[in-house]
Amino acid sequence: MSNHDESFVSLAQPIGRWSIFCFGLGHMLNDITAACWFTYLLLFLTDIGLSPGNAATVMLSGQVADGLTTIVAGELIDRFGRFKIWHGAGSMLVAVSFSSVFGGCIPCIFYSRSSSTLRTVGYSFFAAIFNVGWAATQVSHMSMINCITLNSTSRVALASCRNAFNMVANLSLYAVALLVFSISKAKSHVDIEHQYRMIAYISIFIGCCFVVVFLVGTKEPSLKVAVHGDRHARISWSYWFKKVLYYQVALAYVLTRLIINVSQAFLAYYVINDLHMAQSATALVPALIYVFSFIVSVTLQEVVWTGQRLKLYYSAGGILWMFCGAVILILPTSMSAFMYVVSFVIGVANALMVVTGVSMQTVLVGRDLNGCAFVCGSLSFLDKILCGLALYFLESFQSNTALHISKYNPLDATYISVTRYGLGLVPAVCAFLGVAVTMSMDLHAPYAKYLTESLLE
Repeated sequence: MSNHDESFVSLAQPIGRWSIFCFGLGHMLNDITAACWFTYLLLFLTDIGLSPGNAATVMLSGQVADGLTTIVAGELIDRFGRFKIWHGAGSMLVAVSFSSVFGGCIPCIFYSRSSSTLRTVGYSFFAAIFNVGWAATQVSHMSMINCITLNSTSRVALASCRNAFNMVANLSLYAVALLVFSISKAKSHVDIEHQYRMIAYISIFIGCCFVVVFLVGTKEPSLKVAVHGDRHARISWSYWFKKVLYYQVALAYVLTRLIINVSQAFLAYYVINDLHMAQSATALVPALIYVFSFIVSVTLQEVVWTGQRLKLYYSAGGILWMFCGAVILILPTSMSAFMYVVSFVIGVANALMVVTGVSMQTVLVGRDLNGCAFVCGSLSFLDKILCGLALYFLESFQSNTALHISKYNPLDATYISVTRYGLGLVPAVCAFLGVAVTMSMDLHAPYAKYLTESLLE
């Protein structure tokens, strides 16, 4: 074995639990604000008087800003490194701007008048600013997985811990929302804005506390420098575009994010409008999903990982989602309680697909660490743009369909709402395509002989 290979092998040793734990906390601010973004933004904007089409425009503006920033951030991080600086700056921008997303209409105050156009522009502006910071934090944090260690099992453990705390963030948001909605009763648009502003402030405080622990407990990755010797060296984009695996991993990741984001955005609508469940179900059903997803994410840290196991576990999650999608499409109101069982299955499926989907990126990157940020950024770009367009299309179509039904046709028993399609059919189709793409991959996890090492060493 050459000295070059020996240096790689020496850097492929497993990392400890504390390092994994501290790393997992780093995305909590992003996760708790994203949970609020996808769960409550559309409801909030329509509650204060915006049309569903304008509300979808606000969300799309944020998604586009997020997607474009991921490309820029990925390129700059590959050139200059300094993951923690990018992470800290992005987190600060998120903390400052997020409350304004759910705050008042600044242009309306400036021009001393209010209109649908002004409100749409005002909320779209702050949505874009928020997502710029969010993207910088996401790309830097996700890229660090590759540069902390070369060990395949440790990389998956980092992704698993990251996803586990994503579930903690989501549960924290619902706890905060329940507290605020219980204490503060909304009787006007001003009261609604106050409620969501309080949720934003509390969420930001919780997230920032965890970010501080991450920044203190996680060292700036030195693996890129140790391996390549030049911090500023980078791999050209064309290198990745020539790899078939890049396109396969990109498809699997984007399809996974479509499943998660679209289902999260339409879950509350489905529970209330389609199943006619109690208001408390809008918190209980998502909570069950996140609890079981958290349990599975933690359990996945103990698995000995190979490329074949990544494909197997991802496919298992996809098959579970196909089952859930079919049930959601046909579930009658009289059997709405069965949604709690479906929530358990969705939680398991989400964890399996997200953890393995992110981990496929680490297999793609392998030793090519000076291009890891571009990989994360470009895949996130596709994720943000496609998710934004999908939600914009579905929300706009939902508005037009609802208007058509209310004016011309009574709602009959055979009607399947856009919400059912958004929560059932879209994720099921994406899951099917994701499984098909994954099974065609040729995945070889680096340093497989080290997979049996204990993470405690």
